[in-house]
Amino acid sequence: MNEDTLITLALGLLRGPGSNARAILGLAGPPGAGKSTLARYLVAEVERREGPGSAAYLPLDGFHLSAAQLDRLGLTHRKGAPATFDAHGYVALLRRVAADRFQPIYVPDFDRRLDEPVAARHVVPPQARLVVTEGNYLAAAEHPWPDARRLMRELWYVDTEDSLREERLVERHRAGGRDEATARQWVTGNDHPNGEYVKAGRSLCTRTVPGTGLPQAPDGRSVL
Repeated sequence: MNEDTLITLALGLLRGPGSNARAILGLAGPPGAGKSTLARYLVAEVERREGPGSAAYLPLDGFHLSAAQLDRLGLTHRKGAPATFDAHGYVALLRRVAADRFQPIYVPDFDRRLDEPVAARHVVPPQARLVVTEGNYLAAAEHPWPDARRLMRELWYVDTEDSLREERLVERHRAGGRDEATARQWVTGNDHPNGEYVKAGRSLCTRTVPGTGLPQAPDGRSVL
């Protein structure tokens, strides 16, 4: 499946029955699969074809709990696991995105340089017809993730070989300040079990798409 096919599939959500409603496209997949790269690419390409503001980006990573909350909950060592996200807050924002076409909706993100969530980095403008949201746990079976899926027109599973994902993750953690040994230990002890948990939801996704071969995100901030 090449880039043109992925763009055609995304544009297809804006056509046909139900196209008057705002479409939410979800991208699920394990850590390092390429979800954010694909999401940003699709948003940029839809905007290029349909006009500025026609598509918007909504990352689950913006709903990471802060370091202070992780410390309070004793979950710092499991950062990135399902319990370390404000899943209900994410679902609430998706509901607003689906229902509110009159106001700009501000969207949080995760800043890897700060290693903290940040408010209002992205915006869903009123004219946005497609919102691409991505995150590890969108295909998870536990509450409240099914509530999020019911708001999505489609949910794609982003598939990448485990060896490539793990190298991406090591690179990510080293860029965040960990040394090689510590980065690999984190991937083995934390990212790997999280990824195995994510894989269990693959059958709930609409289709499987590749997480390789895409260009860098337009703003250069791909987090994979």
